[in-house]
Amino acid sequence: MTVFTVGVVTGIYFKDYLAEAIPPSVAATSGQEKPDVSPVSARPRDAYYPNSEDLAPDEMRVIACGTGMPTQRMAQAAACFLVELGNGDKFLFDIGSGSAERISALQIPYTYLDKVFIGHLHADHFGALGELFIGGAIMGRQVPLRVWGPSGAVEELGTAHAIEGMKQMYKWDLAGRVGMIDWRGFQLEANEFDYRAENAVIYQDNGVTIRSFPAIHAIDGPVSFSLEWNGLKFVYGSDSYPNKWFLEYAKDADIAIHECFIAVPDLVRKMKFTPEQALTVGTQIHTAPEAFGKIMSEVKPRMAVAYHFFKDFDTTAEVYERIRTTYDGPLSLAEDFMVWNISKDGITMRMAAVEEATWAPPLTGEAQLPGKNDRQNYSEATGVPVENMNNSDFIAKGRWGAVDDVLRGVYKEASEVVGRELPYPADQKAKEQ
Repeated sequence: MTVFTVGVVTGIYFKDYLAEAIPPSVAATSGQEKPDVSPVSARPRDAYYPNSEDLAPDEMRVIACGTGMPTQRMAQAAACFLVELGNGDKFLFDIGSGSAERISALQIPYTYLDKVFIGHLHADHFGALGELFIGGAIMGRQVPLRVWGPSGAVEELGTAHAIEGMKQMYKWDLAGRVGMIDWRGFQLEANEFDYRAENAVIYQDNGVTIRSFPAIHAIDGPVSFSLEWNGLKFVYGSDSYPNKWFLEYAKDADIAIHECFIAVPDLVRKMKFTPEQALTVGTQIHTAPEAFGKIMSEVKPRMAVAYHFFKDFDTTAEVYERIRTTYDGPLSLAEDFMVWNISKDGITMRMAAVEEATWAPPLTGEAQLPGKNDRQNYSEATGVPVENMNNSDFIAKGRWGAVDDVLRGVYKEASEVVGRELPYPADQKAKEQ
């Protein structure tokens, strides 16, 4: 990419946005009036600060929690978009590798983040599901985590099989927590639907309708989604070659998110692909920028969103320029923490200013002590004998008793603070025996 081309693309950006960025009154004054700006008073900031703004009853907010490529990097997590509605509902579409950290940065109570829709089972589209499952429960989710995803060409390639495999993978993790923590959030529910169904309703509640339709990517099974609520329509393509289903069912979308892969020349230059690999991956497995523009020119959304490329100083201009050869409508080139507020009156786009060193967000209800029968129930559900979970004679012999006196002091301090006795476990066990 030459300096000249970058300059041309920069000019296009100015041409697209200059008129709305500079109000007529400002343009007319030509700087003759001194603006009234205080050096000490607060001024409006052109950013979204999570949990600092009410969402209007008729408004939708979409936040990019992952916009990158199948390989991981700090700058961009893999695919994940959060949809928040003015009725209080929240939905996650895909949850790719690295996106759980972005979700945490928004400091949304995890009980509200209980609905995940997965377009297909590539790791960059559901690789952080386990982190949301375990981490979300530890950090206060008080309801099961529910997942919707497509079937596969065979049972072993479907979402239900993947979720069951995840439960098996985390069996030790769960056994190590049961009986020690509020167990309500450590439930995982799979809702599998037919990937071949066209515009089929897969979720309907509280005025929200979510539909699925087939996508074309890698092997049979991927899908795209639409969400309709309050006269607004959100469409998420996940990964897909441009197809007739998207063309039909994304029509009239207020915001349409579709993958737009890195330009073919940059796949060779930056990823070191052979020309043959770059053409196959960049135009047949994924959607090339030119093809993204072509399908958006037919769908005509109020806002087209391109994602699934590394948005760097030396790649963005190429993607933008190639899209503009086939599409001249409203366009966002997505990056992590980009935010769109959508209403019938308009669409605004900003970046979120987030806190990296986050802790648990607020609970939505009272914390619940572990149940006496949690371990027994878990044992019956998984087939893991209760006596094999912990505190075997072998491990008990390895405990260092010299630390008990120090820890009893911690228990005594806590008892004084809460105003009731919190017995030291070893003493309590000895008393019971």
